[in-house]
Amino acid sequence: MRISTTRFGRIDVEQDDLLHFQSGLPGLEDCRQWALLADSANDALGWLQSTTRSDVALAVVSPRRFVPGYQIRIQRSELTPLKMHDMRDAQVLLVVGHNGRGLTLNLKAPIVINLQARMGRQVIASGDLPMQYELVPQRPPLKKSA
Repeated sequence: MRISTTRFGRIDVEQDDLLHFQSGLPGLEDCRQWALLADSANDALGWLQSTTRSDVALAVVSPRRFVPGYQIRIQRSELTPLKMHDMRDAQVLLVVGHNGRGLTLNLKAPIVINLQARMGRQVIASGDLPMQYELVPQRPPLKKSA
């Protein structure tokens, strides 16, 4: 399947690689088919590209890389539409945003994907998690000069 995108141009994706979001995403309810793309310039970054709207691509990352110890508690009813019984079978992604000071991650509403069923859903995690967790840039170690 060939899809047109404003960010990546025309790309080919296999039908079996598409992810189905039964209800879309909040604010993007009309976008139900997505392709998860790797970023060729940054191995920590992925893109969730809508197959129906060429202008919609969400930057996503794995929480393990940026938020050590990140754990989410999700009500079982949130997982039912994904046909998933155990969170260990899920891939969890966080949406990257920008708040004017820098990059942020939405820890409160992760995207959960059942890779076997090729289904995804953005869920609301229980507990006090921020919607705009600020990423602090890593400073290179200083070298002694004198």
